[in-house]
Amino acid sequence: MAAGTEQDRAPRFVPVRPIVMVGPMAVGKSVIGAELARVLGVDFIDTDQRIVAKHGPIPRIFGARGEHHFRQLEARAVADVLDTDKPKPVVLSLGGGAVLDTGTQQLLGRSTVVFLQATVETVRERIVRNTGRPLLAGDPVKAWMRLAAVRIPVYSRLADITLDVSNSSVPELVAELIAILDAEQRKENTAP
Repeated sequence: MAAGTEQDRAPRFVPVRPIVMVGPMAVGKSVIGAELARVLGVDFIDTDQRIVAKHGPIPRIFGARGEHHFRQLEARAVADVLDTDKPKPVVLSLGGGAVLDTGTQQLLGRSTVVFLQATVETVRERIVRNTGRPLLAGDPVKAWMRLAAVRIPVYSRLADITLDVSNSSVPELVAELIAILDAEQRKENTAP
């Protein structure tokens, strides 16, 4: 049997707790999170998808019941995954405003929080063409910038890892994230 490469012999990163993707709308939390989960061989959960599956389209929820009701559904969706005695390793993607809930913020302490950071230029095309985001009605670029200005300090405070998604492909970002997660977990395992 031929000797494997050093990469083949290196231990494969295995998450021991949930990995939660946070960041502004349209930065790629769902796409990057789903690919990360696939590569790691763990479940991927998107809170927006769970809400839609159970309660219908988000714009309809906003229109019929308002943002406050949506935020309650969102907080419950996060708690369903993280509020257990022993949360299992999953990749969880949160909606952009989910971190504003104080209960959600507390639950994130049981996870590795990854803040996906991007400039408005990076997301401009996605937010302009996507009309299904109730909080981006009117001028989506101005609305995104206003929301980001309020939320970025919260993402930064909660984040264990901040990853700039501006100039890399999804596979490159996932590989970079796995390397960071592995290094962080090794540090935790060797800490006295």
